Amino acid sequence: MTTEERLIELEIKLARQDDLVETLNKTVYRQQKKIDELEALCTALARHVKDLRAAANEGSSAHERPPHY
Repeated sequence: MTTEERLIELEIKLARQDDLVETLNKTVYRQQKKIDELEALCTALARHVKDLRAAANEGSSAHERPPHY
C-alpha cells in the first residue's frame, strides 16, 4: 500500500467518523428535547393530580355528616 493510498484510506475513515459524530449529535439533541418535553408533561400532570386531590378533599368535607350523627 502506497503512502497516497494510506492517506486516502485515512481521509475516508475520518469523513465517516465525522458523519457518525454529526448523526450521534443530532440524535442526542432530539433525545434531550424529548426528555425536556416529557419532564414538563410530568410536572404538569403531577400538578393536575395534586389540584384534583385538593378539590376532592375540599368537596368531600363539605358533604360529610358531622361526627355526632
